Amino acid sequence: MRIKLFIVLVLSCVLAVAAFGADVKKQLQGIKTEISQKKVLIKKTSQVENRVSSELTRINTSLREKETSLSALSRDLKSVEGRIGKTQQAIESAQKEADARKAMIQKRLVAAYKAGDTGTVRFLFSSQSLPQMQENLRYMKAVVDNDRKLVAAYNEQVEVLRSLKRSMEGDARRKAGLKGSIEQTKRQIEQEKINKTNYLVKVREEKKAYQSSLAELEANSRRLHAIVQRLEAESRKRYTAKRRDQIAAAKKAQAKTRNKAQAKAGKQTPDTSVETAEIQPMKASSGFASQKGRLAMPARGRIIDTYGRHKHPEFNSFTFSNGISISAPSGSDVRTVYDGTVVFADYFKGYGNMVIVDHGGGFLSVYAHNSRVAKRAGASVSRNEVVASVGDVDSTRGPMLYFEIRYQGRAIDPSPWVR
Repeated sequence: MRIKLFIVLVLSCVLAVAAFGADVKKQLQGIKTEISQKKVLIKKTSQVENRVSSELTRINTSLREKETSLSALSRDLKSVEGRIGKTQQAIESAQKEADARKAMIQKRLVAAYKAGDTGTVRFLFSSQSLPQMQENLRYMKAVVDNDRKLVAAYNEQVEVLRSLKRSMEGDARRKAGLKGSIEQTKRQIEQEKINKTNYLVKVREEKKAYQSSLAELEANSRRLHAIVQRLEAESRKRYTAKRRDQIAAAKKAQAKTRNKAQAKAGKQTPDTSVETAEIQPMKASSGFASQKGRLAMPARGRIIDTYGRHKHPEFNSFTFSNGISISAPSGSDVRTVYDGTVVFADYFKGYGNMVIVDHGGGFLSVYAHNSRVAKRAGASVSRNEVVASVGDVDSTRGPMLYFEIRYQGRAIDPSPWVR
């Protein structure tokens, strides 16, 4: 009978440890999955980095081309301006010559005006003969016609030069406008280059952050594995000690019952109370298991991250959150969602000041990123009792509470449990 009882106890212990080990394996498998996702994310960031680098090279090439074009246009503009200068000199020279001719004409006109009509008559009739008079008349007419042609040619030349000047000045304005446009394009390209450079720096910083996060996650997985091994050993010790006490108590009760029976009946009466005694499993209608949909939120605030897979908006990768994140004012209360025992209350790298409460029946609740903890490990807590204060320790998103519910070591979605 005692052998049967011992076998039952050993099998129960083995099954409990096996179940605990299976849960640990699931948890560690989840961490490995998250590590793989982080590696995919790093690969994506490397691809983006290469793409941005290529784009930056293209922009630099375009910038050099624009600068070369700008230099050519500047030389062309300078040449046009030189031609305009020469044309201006030619105009000034022609203007001086025209002014001289104009002065000569004016002198003749003045002389003719002073002589009046009689002067012309005297000039004509001073001739010794009629042929000479006709010759003088032809001479006067030729002089006037020649002066008229000179003035007309001068006016035509000045107009041509002025037209050429206007055309060249228009070209100069067009070249100047083109130069301004190119300079503006150059500034835009340089600004785009700055933007791309800044973006490249940002991507590299993100890549470094993801690599650091991956390294930290891998370190956390190793530490978690060590903690799990320690907790598993402690759990086995506690379970063995508890069962040893139960066996001793059962044996004592059996001996007491047997002694009473022998004293009353004068003979030994078989007692199978220990053999048939069983520990009844927790029913779903009692304890934490019965609280689904009835638990209050552990902190007052806004949910900024939910349980499950989340797609990265830029790198098309997925991460998995084992809990929910609640944005809340720094220093506000963090309350346990149900009765239980604090089994962890200390700093845990990556999660800041963290509190873990064991609610029995395989249920745990986790409260992380706290500014301080109000309970020590081993303390009993009641439903809605303050266990910590909201903070931003190891948080990248400011003051917030990270909250998990775990059943038999496996994270479950807290949303259906809280209201």
